[in-house]
Amino acid sequence: MLQGISSEGFVLGCSALGAGIAMVASIGPGFGQGIAAGKAAEAVGRQPEAQSEITRTMILGQAVAETSSIYSLIIAIILLFVQPLLSGL
Repeated sequence: MLQGISSEGFVLGCSALGAGIAMVASIGPGFGQGIAAGKAAEAVGRQPEAQSEITRTMILGQAVAETSSIYSLIIAIILLFVQPLLSGL
């Protein structure tokens, strides 16, 4: 492989890099949830009588968007702590 680096060290380094890349996936839902909350606040300001419907729809949408962040966190935790790639060595 590479000079001076064991194959186990190389796999652990690649696992850490993959975990970091997986966590980049949580940036999109963060922006999306912020935009949704802002738009919901604007909608409640325009139509206060529809606050319960707007809030319910916003929370449902944010829960769906949050699942991709949770999935990326699970993948990062698996890569860092379970280390499934080391079993192949």
